[in-house]
Amino acid sequence: MSSDLSIITLIREASPVVQVVMLILLLASVVSWTYMFAKYREIRRAVETSDEFEERFWSGIDLADLYRQLVSEDYETEGMETIFLSGFKEFARLKQQGMPPEVVVEGAQRGMRVALSRELEALDEHLPFLATVGSTSPYIGLFGTVWGIMNSFRSLGTVKQATLAMVAPGISEALVATAMGLFAAIPAVMAYNRYSTDIGRLANRYEAFTEEFLSLLNRQAHAQ
Repeated sequence: MSSDLSIITLIREASPVVQVVMLILLLASVVSWTYMFAKYREIRRAVETSDEFEERFWSGIDLADLYRQLVSEDYETEGMETIFLSGFKEFARLKQQGMPPEVVVEGAQRGMRVALSRELEALDEHLPFLATVGSTSPYIGLFGTVWGIMNSFRSLGTVKQATLAMVAPGISEALVATAMGLFAAIPAVMAYNRYSTDIGRLANRYEAFTEEFLSLLNRQAHAQ
């Protein structure tokens, strides 16, 4: 076995099983980082959109005018905008049909709840993958390490005198698998915890807005 203990050489000369483990961990790490960057942009956009919409919503604009503006704007709504559109659309539809105020408000509430559930489901997308990578990658790397060390000690049985130079490369390539497992797991766990907290805060904002908007619709329905 080569005396060169560089990372590239260790990976190239590792056993097939250890190489497969390293490849799995590398792919998991690449996919995790892709999801992490995408989720960061998604959450930041959701926060900015919520800030902008709340500013418009509480500016004193008529709700019907705000609804028409959002419908006419040439972009896909998300977050609070979608919740507002779902609730007001159902509110206007039931009110036009002459339904009692209680029925109108309940219909608007159902529409907002459905929209809220879909928005949170979209925000939670890919988080289970990050959690899975964070919890399983160290064990996958440990499996590669154990397998590599087993091969190293097995090879000692074929020689009369064992030396450190004979064992060191095999143990080194095995430990690379553990390092790769940690490299994949640590960022995934940190991102999962951070994004779960951010999504929880957004969920609280969405729910608070839903209740406040529902109160406005309730007053408007009974006033008319």
